[in-house]
Amino acid sequence: MGSPGIPAQGEEGPHKGADSPFGETDAPAGVAPPGGTCGPDRPRAVTSGHVEEELRGQPTGAIPANRPKSARRSLTPRRGHGAWTPWLYLAPALVVLGGLLVYPIYQLGLISFLEYTQAQVSGGEPTAFQGLGNYRTLFADSQFWQVLLATLVFAAACVLATLAVGCVLAVLLTRVRAVPRLALMLAALGAWATPAVTGSTVWVFLFDPDYGPVNRVIGLGDHSWTYGRYSAFTLVLLEVVWCSFPFVMVTVYAGIKAIPAEVLEAACLDGASQWRTWRSVTAPMLRPILVVVTIQSIIWDFKVFTQIYVMTNGGGIAGQNLVLNVYAYQKAFASSQYSLGSAIGVVMLLILLAVTLVYLRLLRRQGEEL
Repeated sequence: MGSPGIPAQGEEGPHKGADSPFGETDAPAGVAPPGGTCGPDRPRAVTSGHVEEELRGQPTGAIPANRPKSARRSLTPRRGHGAWTPWLYLAPALVVLGGLLVYPIYQLGLISFLEYTQAQVSGGEPTAFQGLGNYRTLFADSQFWQVLLATLVFAAACVLATLAVGCVLAVLLTRVRAVPRLALMLAALGAWATPAVTGSTVWVFLFDPDYGPVNRVIGLGDHSWTYGRYSAFTLVLLEVVWCSFPFVMVTVYAGIKAIPAEVLEAACLDGASQWRTWRSVTAPMLRPILVVVTIQSIIWDFKVFTQIYVMTNGGGIAGQNLVLNVYAYQKAFASSQYSLGSAIGVVMLLILLAVTLVYLRLLRRQGEEL
């Protein structure tokens, strides 16, 4: 027990604590207490930089509510003539995009609601508004649903195979020396630059039952790859992957080269295997790139036309290898049902938009930045 007026050891004096006029210290605000100024229990001095310290703890663009109106007005972005400057610069590009994209889509949707056949094209009969009649006819056609299912399965197989081959070869490019890497890059770019018609013709020749070298090498004799439905789809899939994987390979390879070497070295020092490094380090860091190449592959492979048309002679025997793009072409130009072909095109457009939006929404739910 201490003497009166002198606090004992472990007791707080009357000038400290919450009852103290200076808070937890015996020094007035603005005066640094003895023994240091950085302790967490020390009061912050009211200086000219106190406002900046408060703003530093706020999110970007946030303004404290207790700030004076004049200060808040000075920190708020001003709106005026400068707000329209970016739109003025973008206006020429928007006009071009509107003319090249929006107007054709408008015409496609308009024709899908009309009766538009060879009679209307030649002027023999007036164009009549059909409303949803073309869509009802399309959805009542059992062949449309068969073609739609075949298109979805074929596009999914092409996308998965393209991504797998492209990613594996991109990783391989980072493992080999300069000369093999250059040779692989040139071969891939050559396949990428080959026109679809030329590539399809070459692949048909390679698998030709009479003159193709592939059947002779693997001993299949005169087996026709385009006669059966699944073998024809497999042959077309190989050609689509062959001409599509270079885009994935080059893009993913550029993304891998942008990853800091310290990150991969740290994973190696932690004893991670090659597969674990790819799954836990490389793939998450490449996710924005993989999103782009996946969406591009979905759009491209869902709209495959040339390979199917050339390699299966317009959709195979009795239309067994039809996909939606070839089906729309045959309805529009082989049967002169332009409005029905336009309705198929609108359905394809809506499917692609739905797939893309759902995929992006799933990624945003996972907290991924796009």
